[in-house]
Amino acid sequence: MPVKVICENRRARHEYHIMETYEAGIVLQGTEVKSLRAGRASLQDSFARVENGEVWLYNMHISPYEQGNRYNHDPKRPRKLLLHKREIMYLWGRTREKGLTLIPLRCYFKDGRAKVELALAKGKKLYDRRADLAERAARREMERALKRRI
Repeated sequence: MPVKVICENRRARHEYHIMETYEAGIVLQGTEVKSLRAGRASLQDSFARVENGEVWLYNMHISPYEQGNRYNHDPKRPRKLLLHKREIMYLWGRTREKGLTLIPLRCYFKDGRAKVELALAKGKKLYDRRADLAERAARREMERALKRRI
């Protein structure tokens, strides 16, 4: 199964504790697919929400297709995500808990279909982020020391 990654939300792993991930299909209009194939999308500041038994993705920016003329789409329109009913009901229950939210991690093509990797996540506090940065710096320093020793 070849997977072609279109865009990633790199800040998500820095700002959230990722608890679970899900793969969801995404409902697109014609020119949106062409823009995605050209790699013109961004997941920055995007989030998902369960409403009326459906999952919607908000603030995902897909640039208008240059040759799309009047058939172009609104770049930040809400897009419906495709999940199994059982998954949707589970996510609806979990997002009602305090502090849990749905964040898209990356958008990609899998077997010719556009997919979004959705994460059930909990926001990190500032001290959690600082601890992660300190831990990463310490690990890097240890690797450097080991390299010098060898």
